[in-house]
Amino acid sequence: MAESRETGDRLRVLFLCTHNSARSQMAEGLLRHLAGEQFEVASAGTEATSVRPEAIRAMAELGADISHQESKTLERYVDEPFDFVVTVCDDANEACPFFPGAKNRLHWSLPDPSRAAGSDEERLAMFRAVRDEIRVRIEAEILSSQRGALNY
Repeated sequence: MAESRETGDRLRVLFLCTHNSARSQMAEGLLRHLAGEQFEVASAGTEATSVRPEAIRAMAELGADISHQESKTLERYVDEPFDFVVTVCDDANEACPFFPGAKNRLHWSLPDPSRAAGSDEERLAMFRAVRDEIRVRIEAEILSSQRGALNY
């Protein structure tokens, strides 16, 4: 069983996706960018690949550097406690309907920007749209629920 957080500890958030290459990586970087050290943030996938260059570029436009982030598998986190576990794709939600140690479990059904077709600019536009939707969800469902504790 997961241990309780002590008062003053950072909230722990894990974002899950299939390949841990775009959506979950952008979510990890966005929460870190928006809330700084107030959260301990990680991301993982049912498979590990590599972080998509378009995700890195879309995040850099907001001043968030995710170029150092690495794709990881969820096995690394399965026995750890988290305040929030968020699946950002339907496949990961189906593969992980239950996550041991998760106090709050959220699912955000977001389109896969890596499947976007067209020119480089059209593909990047899809990454931007998904990035912006992730930001809205983070602000509405994670940050807003913690505003009092985080002095926003």
